[in-house]
Amino acid sequence: MRIRCVPDGVTGRVLEGYFVRFVLAIGAFILAALCIGAGIAQRTVFLGPETHQVSASTTGDAAYTLVDGAVLNSTPGAQTLMVRGEGTVFASYGRTADIEAWLSDATYNTITLTKSGDLKQGLVEATAPVPEVPADAATPDAAADPEAAAAAAAAAPAAVPGRNPSGSDLWLDEFKEEDAVITTVRIPDTMSVLLASDGTAAAPASLKISWPLDNSTPWAGPLIVGGGVLLVLGGFLYFLGIRHIRRSRGPRRKGLPPLAETQPIEVSDKGVISSSAGKRRTLSIGKRSLLVVPAVAVSALLFAGCSADAWPEISSAGPTPTATANVIVPEGQQAPAVTESQAERILARIAGTVAEADTAADKTLLATRMTGVALAERETNYAVRAKVADFAAPAAIPTTPIEIILPQAYDSWPRTVMTVVVDRNDTTVPPSIMLLTQADAWSDYKLAYVAKLEASTHMPDVAPASIGATMVPPDSTFLLMPPDQLAKAYADVLQNGDASQYIGLFDQDSDTFRQVVANDREKRLAKFNETGAETASLTFAQSAGTFAPLSLATLENGAIVAISMLESDTVKPNNDDAVIKLDESPVYEALAGTKQSAKGFTTTFSDQLFFYVPTQGSTEKIRLLGYSSSLLSVGVIQ
Repeated sequence: MRIRCVPDGVTGRVLEGYFVRFVLAIGAFILAALCIGAGIAQRTVFLGPETHQVSASTTGDAAYTLVDGAVLNSTPGAQTLMVRGEGTVFASYGRTADIEAWLSDATYNTITLTKSGDLKQGLVEATAPVPEVPADAATPDAAADPEAAAAAAAAAPAAVPGRNPSGSDLWLDEFKEEDAVITTVRIPDTMSVLLASDGTAAAPASLKISWPLDNSTPWAGPLIVGGGVLLVLGGFLYFLGIRHIRRSRGPRRKGLPPLAETQPIEVSDKGVISSSAGKRRTLSIGKRSLLVVPAVAVSALLFAGCSADAWPEISSAGPTPTATANVIVPEGQQAPAVTESQAERILARIAGTVAEADTAADKTLLATRMTGVALAERETNYAVRAKVADFAAPAAIPTTPIEIILPQAYDSWPRTVMTVVVDRNDTTVPPSIMLLTQADAWSDYKLAYVAKLEASTHMPDVAPASIGATMVPPDSTFLLMPPDQLAKAYADVLQNGDASQYIGLFDQDSDTFRQVVANDREKRLAKFNETGAETASLTFAQSAGTFAPLSLATLENGAIVAISMLESDTVKPNNDDAVIKLDESPVYEALAGTKQSAKGFTTTFSDQLFFYVPTQGSTEKIRLLGYSSSLLSVGVIQ
């Protein structure tokens, strides 16, 4: 038998390659263990708390608690409110100035932040004036003089009655549950939270606020996955080392198991070849085992580090452009009266209440959500429906979608908001333009003006709802015409036509209302001349309405102005023997209370008109935007 001899250099290179591969494999295993351990430690033992929480409690019988915006923003992030009390628990948020104004006549608790960052409870007394009691005034003894004691008790100043804050138009949002309210909000430091029960019972006593903390571990995922990659690399190097050993030992007996150690051959001095039989050792890990173990381990590690907060946040998106980017907010301009969502909710509430009032013809309920000329016209409809069963109810107030929201930028009261609602599903219905007003902090918004826009109306550019617009004073000289002179001037245009001294100020191409009025008067006059011109006379008149105009500024320094006007038709007999009889329609008789009169009748129509009035020096003219007209009254001439 021949013996294959391996040169010493070859043996050294074999051992060197074996050593390098195994050293690299061991190093990869160690680095993998360190990376995986560090990544898992970040997600376990070194993981910080998820939230920061503070608690506050109030004592006393105050019906309200004001949680200052500084408390809510003492820690960045969204605020989770946990309010607990007995019975009804109410929470709302809005501008701090608005809540303080709403609470100005009530005693309430406050939760504020001290300079050291601790929560502090306080009590604010009502600022409403309370009649003083003379120091020398004697208190009657109820036992000795019960009548005098009762009179003194009746004369004593009464406590401010509790108001239920639920449903107020001031709140941006509100929440009401039994025993507890838990909600997450994101409130800036200019806003605060109001806590209450029903406005009479004591406010909820327990409040907890929690904020999410950033306990993300952006390198945990890369470390775990990187460790998994090193683990695979180490296993691969280990496999290469084993394979290299096998290949470096020359031919082997057929049938030897894979990766089995070769038989060491010993050559004795006598040239006898002997083998160390019985010392054979076989590796227990084959190729598949070497590959399966790292694969399973890496899969588990990938699942362990797949959560979003275990990876760095990579975003190439820039800031989102906003509609207000090109709008310059005037210096010193105050905050808008409402937000977009707030305006949508207010308009929906108005529409709901008005629909309910229309169904029942309830003037009292209607007055809670309507005012001015809009209220007067609807009350006339109710009066007619009370006597004419088949008379149609007024059109419902449209609510969605709101195309334009223009709130007044004003911190005090009264406040005004303009909306334009467009029915995208029915293009035959003209858009509606409305003006809402709020008299004070305790009043709801009411609909003051509502009209239909012209089909070809070009609305002027207005500021976004997040900025708002200033209210233009009625006597402003910065406009082409002061708002309080607009109704009088337009009435003169209707009366005198092209001969009016104001005709040159108005855009005639956009004014369809003037033509509608002229055509209607021509038809009625023609009909009157056919029936009673010999015994009676018919005259027309128009004048400014009794309700004040409302004006909001536009971006071109002009203004959108809403005005009211009155049109009247007067029929009088020409001689003492003539008697004026009303039209056969029962509507006029229902309003007049009689069907005929020896002195005649005056029928009055109410008009609501919206104009765009440009600024002084502009080349534009006053443009009609929209209008509505309705029968207001029928009166007997006395």
